[in-house]
Amino acid sequence: MGLLSLAIWLPILSGAILLALGRDEHANAVRWIALIAALASFVITLPLITGFDSTTAAMQFQENLAWIDRFNVRYRLGVDGISVWFVLLTAFITVIVVISAWEVIEDRVNQYMGAFLILSGIMVGVFAALDGLLFYVFFEATLIPMYIIIGMWGGPRRVYAAFKFFLYTLAGSLLMLVAVIYLYYKSGGSFDILAWQKLPLPMAAQTLLFFAFFAAFSVKVPMWPVHTWLPDAHVEAPTGGSVVLAAIMLKLGAYGFLRFSLPITPDASHEWAWFIIALSLIAVLYIGLVALVQQDMKKLVAYSSVAHMGFVTLGFFIFSELGVSGGLVQMISHGFVSGAMFLCIGVLYDRVHSRDISSYGGVVNTMPTFTALAVFFAMANCGLPGTGGFVGEWMVILGTVKLNFWLGALAATTLVFGAAYTLWMVKRVYFGAVANEHVRTLSDTNRREVLMLSLLALAVLWMGVYPKPFTDTMHVSVTELLRHVAISKLN
Repeated sequence: MGLLSLAIWLPILSGAILLALGRDEHANAVRWIALIAALASFVITLPLITGFDSTTAAMQFQENLAWIDRFNVRYRLGVDGISVWFVLLTAFITVIVVISAWEVIEDRVNQYMGAFLILSGIMVGVFAALDGLLFYVFFEATLIPMYIIIGMWGGPRRVYAAFKFFLYTLAGSLLMLVAVIYLYYKSGGSFDILAWQKLPLPMAAQTLLFFAFFAAFSVKVPMWPVHTWLPDAHVEAPTGGSVVLAAIMLKLGAYGFLRFSLPITPDASHEWAWFIIALSLIAVLYIGLVALVQQDMKKLVAYSSVAHMGFVTLGFFIFSELGVSGGLVQMISHGFVSGAMFLCIGVLYDRVHSRDISSYGGVVNTMPTFTALAVFFAMANCGLPGTGGFVGEWMVILGTVKLNFWLGALAATTLVFGAAYTLWMVKRVYFGAVANEHVRTLSDTNRREVLMLSLLALAVLWMGVYPKPFTDTMHVSVTELLRHVAISKLN
């Protein structure tokens, strides 16, 4: 068993053990076991970066075992410069989520912690899978723990939100299953994703496959207009659910575009790039305006996530190294920033039990330490230089301007809208005079909250000040992907 298998199965098995420990009789032990398992899983992923060879585009840390011999299904894992950082991001966010739930979750603690650990292992499996059927199994399996998390620990409309989340994402993925089966027969009975990328597919087949993959991945991102499940899911989900949903699960769809759509259907990707670019710009412009009128903090950040992920898909389909690398950096940065913003909303909700902006005002007067951290993350969400939120957006805007100045200008409006809705929320929630008695009696952050927010703040600052480790790791893999797409187009 290699590092990737350990990163997948250690949290899954740890989660299964927690489920067997009883409901609340051993809550303290459950919390410590969950934290130790999450930390161990994160430590296991560190050698993936320290031992990663950034001079090659080949898959590294590969594992290739027989799974279902009759149909030539392999348990095949590996990471390249495109996927390796997402394995670390998943493990890191899981540690943060476990810490965030330490004092907040009091009922069914073992099930809560177990669900997040199992979900963590499954998501690592999505980023590491190199067998088409294995990818599909992991991709669909992520729905089950998140469905349970929203449905059991969510808000008043949790059942509605959980069903909507499940049905939207499942329906889109069914077409991907058809595409996977087609590619299996077309390749002579192989589920090898890397072999699929070399298939000489006619344009008609590529187009059908492209839209089959688009149906699965666009819902997961989510792209406009199939984004409507996300605000409901975020509003009803517990804080940890919102953090994982924004930080990791949205990235599964965007990652699918790079692993399937571009390399397997390169000609169709070029042919329909205008369609993806149009939807991405609508997400940036229209959803930014929608975020401006939100009164619920969670909804505002949820719509902000749709706009930021529109930047990611825009970067992927302008077919430049700046664009693709910028989209990847934006995905990682958004994982830190959006996760932190949902945690900040959770800190306030735990004290006041309201997410409405109108319920707050002057929080800085009673929670100065928390406000400093929350405003820092808000600035990162605006794309402030020196934070992780700036680097990816700048790279995508620059790449888009090189393609077409006016498209780049439209994309750049996200900086204006992002600053508008984020600073509007910051002004009304954190600054000014104390608005009511609830705010007057607030207590500042405790050590647990300072720890989890400080870790994310350091990550956001690191990405903003020194993004070189991220861009260097992905450079060769991105270049090879674009070379493959360009050669296919010429042929």
